[in-house]
Amino acid sequence: MERRILGNSDLEITRLGVGSWAIGGGGWEFGWGAQDDAQSVRAISAALDAGINWIDTAAVYGLGHSEQVVARALEGRSPRPYVFTKCSMVWSADSAIGHSLKAASITRECEASLRRLNLDTIDLYQIHWPNPDPDIEEGWMELARLKEQGKVRWIGVSNFDAEQMKRAAAIAPITSLQPPYSLLRRDIENSILPYALRQGIGVIVYSPMAAGLLSGAMTRERIAAMPADDWRSRHANFREPLLSRNLRIACLLREIGGRHGRSAGEVAIAWTLKNPAVTAAIVGMRNEKQVAGVIGAADLTLSEQEVSQIEEAWRLEGAMAGTPR
Repeated sequence: MERRILGNSDLEITRLGVGSWAIGGGGWEFGWGAQDDAQSVRAISAALDAGINWIDTAAVYGLGHSEQVVARALEGRSPRPYVFTKCSMVWSADSAIGHSLKAASITRECEASLRRLNLDTIDLYQIHWPNPDPDIEEGWMELARLKEQGKVRWIGVSNFDAEQMKRAAAIAPITSLQPPYSLLRRDIENSILPYALRQGIGVIVYSPMAAGLLSGAMTRERIAAMPADDWRSRHANFREPLLSRNLRIACLLREIGGRHGRSAGEVAIAWTLKNPAVTAAIVGMRNEKQVAGVIGAADLTLSEQEVSQIEEAWRLEGAMAGTPR
């Protein structure tokens, strides 16, 4: 599987990475519904066996549970893949989620993540959200200190805009940016991706299949049956009038994928990877079947005609709303 250097780091990563948001399970504000941990472990193992060499998680996913599942999946595995995680989203005893970029809070989060992941050092530590905005400098300075202390190897940001990245970069170099990017959410093309490309900041995009909408496996019936603790059931992209448009886009991707023996999801992911600013894509995998349905995106090259066909369909459908993270 092709690998690329991530930004200013020595991390040579595959073009696909394992996303572990959904494997945090349900029962929290941004959960994806119930998830079987044994399935999650098998999915991670299958992805790594297929050649993927990095995993992206976050402390808040499942309120710590995702990191614990990742640790379980990596137990005894050699060589160990790179492990990326995030800070700044915190929760209270009653599971209410908040944001903090205070130095002391970030240090506590880092220590907790190291324990849950059973690691001595985190390969890439990222600020999950730039909230509260006035505290960006304090939070970024603390990440730089953690790097100096050897608790993390490289530091990055997630969901930052170009101006926020400029503020952080004035303090310490940014290794990577993690933004949302898919056919249904393209706003980062205007200023964020060009800034990252100019500055040599690596970009690992999340939700390239728009939380499953572009996977080719999503149906109206499946959406209607989503449990209440699946955040997607409340999102505008999974409701009319956007739903019909989104499913039409997915139908086109399925058609294009059929020419290559690939899924709609693999086409959706490959479309994001064609952008010169994008280093790699984070892909959620909840079971071994889902791994098999996305792994081919790493070596799928869309023709100019196919890209033009996708772009024309997107223009006709109009710009879509995005998915939060």
